[in-house]
Amino acid sequence: KAIKKGVTASVMSWFNYYGLAIMAVIMVPNILFAATHKEGFANAWQNKTVEILEQVGRYGCFALMIFHLPHAGAHFWFEGARTVYLAVNGALCLVYLFFWWLCWNRKGRLRALSLSILPSAVFLFCGIMLAYIPLLVFAVLFAVNHILLSYKNAVAEP
Repeated sequence: KAIKKGVTASVMSWFNYYGLAIMAVIMVPNILFAATHKEGFANAWQNKTVEILEQVGRYGCFALMIFHLPHAGAHFWFEGARTVYLAVNGALCLVYLFFWWLCWNRKGRLRALSLSILPSAVFLFCGIMLAYIPLLVFAVLFAVNHILLSYKNAVAEP
């Protein structure tokens, strides 16, 4: 790893093990919920455009959290960035798991907002910390549409 004027200049390899671990933490409660709640999430608010944009953002984030495109950023851009990246993502993931536990059998705005804002924050933060523009683009697309869709579904629930 080369250091230039106090900034970590090395580019991460094409595979991000940290991103894979973060994705696993985020996905485990979702998979467990889907396996134990066969009715799943009800989409009381229908908007095909928002739903499609959310899915494009979601799968773009999933892929770019784990795989890095060549010459597209994906490097820690200041000294100590790796530590900040791991600490903040660890905290965000713990808070996300806490809200899954708290809201497991609940519906409503708290669940909708906490379980949409926190993963959005993880993706946005990772994009910023890695100076990874493609991830940031997909994270913004995901965040706007996921939070909107989750909130609209929560307020439209019977």
